[in-house]
Amino acid sequence: MPTAIAVTSADLVLPPPDAHTPTAHVLTPPDRQPLDDALAETHLLTERHGYVVVLYPSSAPAAFVRRLHTVRSVLESDRIALLETDLPPLATGVLVRQLRRLSVCDFSPGVLAAASRLLAHYIYAGALLNSVARLDRVPVSLTAHARSWVPGSQFAVLARPTPQLVRIGGDGLLAGPEFATELTVATGPLSADWVTGTLAPHWRVGGLHRAPLPEDSARWWGTGKLTEFAAAIPDISVLYQLVSSVRREECHWCGLELIGDRCAFCSAPAAPPGGTGGPRALPAAPDPAGRRALAPGRTR
Repeated sequence: MPTAIAVTSADLVLPPPDAHTPTAHVLTPPDRQPLDDALAETHLLTERHGYVVVLYPSSAPAAFVRRLHTVRSVLESDRIALLETDLPPLATGVLVRQLRRLSVCDFSPGVLAAASRLLAHYIYAGALLNSVARLDRVPVSLTAHARSWVPGSQFAVLARPTPQLVRIGGDGLLAGPEFATELTVATGPLSADWVTGTLAPHWRVGGLHRAPLPEDSARWWGTGKLTEFAAAIPDISVLYQLVSSVRREECHWCGLELIGDRCAFCSAPAAPPGGTGGPRALPAAPDPAGRRALAPGRTR
């Protein structure tokens, strides 16, 4: 069976694009599950799939994160990878969906887990907000703070990969990806018309997907009046080639394959201290839509 992908919230399990994409396992919060049950649940998941990749947001409750590390420690398992991401909630769900799709490919568990950091660099994550007065995830100017108090003001904010903020009605537009993407939109109390009617054509997205607004979005963005969006690579062949193009190494500690600078399962660095090597720059990946190739980057 493919490597299991697990998450800390059902909000992070977006509808699959096809019938071949497996779902993600939703772990139970510690306030609703005793430790013994959590141990049994994770042990069963590991035995069934061989390896488990748990992706959780940096905004996850501290008690939940402690539970994850406790379960992994008690089970003494090197087959469980705990991966934190600072992507916004909807973008995290999009990343999880990409990992779910790649889990049925021929990637080893170490490569699949490490791919989460690589793929996160190619997700454009933002939101349409009625106020940025409480936004602390993206730099906000004093002028924007002041305009937040003007009735009817709206702002478009890009959190990843490069923070950007523009006022709706002004001359600015958010800088978008220069490679083929599809846009996932989670409509909240704020209308998504600007996102679907202005941003989507400007970014030249190849498709539009709807998703429920994640419960944690209001807290992440600092306001309940928002619509969240995320643009990401939709083509499984491009995702596959992007991950495949990175040099693989064998972890000197646990023996798993890895890409990037450290093992996702045991956190050991890619090369022994004082050794040579390390991750190479990512080569450009082809774009089936005929637009510009993916820009070279580096794993972190």
